[in-house]
Amino acid sequence: MTFNCKAPKPEYCSSNSVVSLTEMPEPQGRTVLAYPIQAESQHVLPMTLYPITLKFEEVVYKVKLDQKGWCSSGTWDTQEKTILNGITGIVFPGEILAMLGPSGSGKTTLLTALGGRLTGKLSGKIMYNSQPFSGSTKRRTGFVAQHDVLYPHLTVFETLLFTAMLRLPTSVTQDEKVQQVDQVITELGLTRCRNSMIGGPLFRGISGGEKKRVSIGQEMLINPSLLLLDEPTSGLDSTTAQRILTTIKRLASGGRTVVTTIHQPSSRLYHMFDKVILLSEGCPIYNGPASAALEYFSSIGFSTSMTVNPADFLLDLANGISPDSKQGSEQGEISEQEYTMVKKTLISAYEKNISTRLKAELCNVDANNPTKDSSRSIDMKAEQWCTSWQHQIKVLLQRGLRERRYEAFNRLRIFQVISVAILGGLLWWRTPTSHIADRIAMLFFFSVFWGFYPLYNAVFTFPHERSMLIKERSSGMYHLSSYFIARTVGDLPLELALPTAFVFIIYWMGGLKPDPLTFILSLCIVLYSVLVSQSLGLAFGAILMDVKQATTLASVTTLIFLISGGYYIQQIPPFIVWLKYLSYSYYSYKLLLGVQYSENDYYQCSEGGWCRVGDFPAVESIGLQHLWVDVCIMGVMLVGYRLIAYLALRRVR
Repeated sequence: MTFNCKAPKPEYCSSNSVVSLTEMPEPQGRTVLAYPIQAESQHVLPMTLYPITLKFEEVVYKVKLDQKGWCSSGTWDTQEKTILNGITGIVFPGEILAMLGPSGSGKTTLLTALGGRLTGKLSGKIMYNSQPFSGSTKRRTGFVAQHDVLYPHLTVFETLLFTAMLRLPTSVTQDEKVQQVDQVITELGLTRCRNSMIGGPLFRGISGGEKKRVSIGQEMLINPSLLLLDEPTSGLDSTTAQRILTTIKRLASGGRTVVTTIHQPSSRLYHMFDKVILLSEGCPIYNGPASAALEYFSSIGFSTSMTVNPADFLLDLANGISPDSKQGSEQGEISEQEYTMVKKTLISAYEKNISTRLKAELCNVDANNPTKDSSRSIDMKAEQWCTSWQHQIKVLLQRGLRERRYEAFNRLRIFQVISVAILGGLLWWRTPTSHIADRIAMLFFFSVFWGFYPLYNAVFTFPHERSMLIKERSSGMYHLSSYFIARTVGDLPLELALPTAFVFIIYWMGGLKPDPLTFILSLCIVLYSVLVSQSLGLAFGAILMDVKQATTLASVTTLIFLISGGYYIQQIPPFIVWLKYLSYSYYSYKLLLGVQYSENDYYQCSEGGWCRVGDFPAVESIGLQHLWVDVCIMGVMLVGYRLIAYLALRRVR
């Protein structure tokens, strides 16, 4: 059942105050550390912290449901569901705000909205030091998602070190970044698994709780002004959860603003929160100090004589279960009427008692922060990236090579290519020059195999890294162009090494033209075709971002290219002949023929008889002129496909 919990839209303060991030004083007049460590620890790295006051007013978020059918006006009847309904609050530096509520109450949606990561029909105001979300705010925000997104083949230390290298400024030396990583590992209790791989679906790595701590450690490294955590204690035992919350509490005490969702916290964890928002079906039913929650609900008639965990009590109320009906609810006997009455009472009490107080608090905050003339040029230094474009490429390239060192040169792929090369060499063993049809078939096999094999491998590239790309781009970790260049360049060792070995084997076994220059040109053409094929695969994967759909499209494309490649059908009907000019395998095949033969070469076509190569039907139909034009066309394809892939990645959110 859905309740209309949205109060009438209030008249907010008329102040349009804007405060620069740099104008906020550091909390309690003390230096804030990049990572709050024990007092007895040494080698502390001081870094500036810009405290952020987070304010959100009347946040409403709606999503469209599936179309139900035709309405009377003859148009599709679309319905909307309200996920968040008029939520208001404020969190100051040094405070922890915990969002509680049953599953589906809107906790994660609200947290995502506060992190500037929610797209769709979102209304209301979310302000950071009285300013809207910006690039500088994004790079000062740490966001820990509920589901850990980590590279499986990197160790714990490597994961944190590469994060530090990308997110800490270049003014921090490499040794200091390593020291920061060591401090985080020690603080989060990850020393035992420091050199263990993260692990994934295909092989075992560290435990789920350790993965969660690594995810939190990634955000702790950057000294965030605003830290958002979605279920940080999910899957952890009570001792580890206590340890995590203690660390988060210490982070907040250093002047950070912390907002977290949490599921069923223990009483020890609950009392560590400064403020609590209790949600029920997207509606707020409590917003205030955690210590005052029980007293508030007691004042509106919901009290219990038992000593209970406050979080359990609040969740019961959010589920429409009053203390008096709890015993009945345990037996499944709570009535719909009683459920409705409890929810209406809680919502009405919130609008009467809490909503007014929140409006007054927000107005006081605006009144105490008058507009300053210098506010328009806010912290221009903060708008810049922490690291240079070249540094991002270098680090991402190192990380990519380490992550794919097991995947790229695995034995199965090497065996696959080498075995095909040897088998092909045996089938075309020392093919005589008189068997020109067989030699041409071998060249077509070159163009087909290395025109399609890299395409299917490249299709998986971006769909598999979609979640990681979204996570890191949302954090402002690097330019998209840095990632794109590093990712594509990092694939070159595998993409070029295997076809090189393939050509070395089958070229000489097959008895093709034994001339070093011809061999080198043939190898260059094959590698050129590999790069073009890979580019098309990257474009398919980036456009669709779905492995199944991209693979299907690649299959259809390769089939069309195979048929129209100039070997199977030599006289294509004029109305569809344009298809072959879209096929890079056609140009690769033509170039391979062009370096092996010229039109005026001769071959033995019968005993004692010689024929001109240019008159052979397969060669005559494809022609051996204008080879440099074909090279340029493939170059346009190479650049064009990669540009399409890059532009498609810009749409990923």
